[in-house]
Amino acid sequence: VQLQESGPGLVKPSQTLSLTCTVSGASLTTADYYWNWVRQTPKQGLEWIGEITFRGRTNYSPALKSRTSISRDTSGYLFTLELSSVTPEDTGVYFCIGRLDVIGGTQVDFWGLGTQVIVSS
Repeated sequence: VQLQESGPGLVKPSQTLSLTCTVSGASLTTADYYWNWVRQTPKQGLEWIGEITFRGRTNYSPALKSRTSISRDTSGYLFTLELSSVTPEDTGVYFCIGRLDVIGGTQVDFWGLGTQVIVSS
């Protein structure tokens, strides 16, 4: 399974950040996959943002829930992160991750390479 993030590298404060993750090797509806967004910021370190499950259910970090939306397209191979009202504190590297739950409680993670986002006017 391979994942690749894409989106603008520079976003102005108060705007909405939109990133897309393109998945290959599995469909977003493949059983037991959970499709996540995380970010690495100078202030928070590695921070989980949210996920969309193979059933299409979404879960978000309480800290970011009011500004976050994760969705998937009908092709089954793209999912998107939207983060509204961004500030310079949202600057960081954003990663998409495919997490597979396997028998016995083990999880296998597939990471994208990450994309740098800078919030600045």
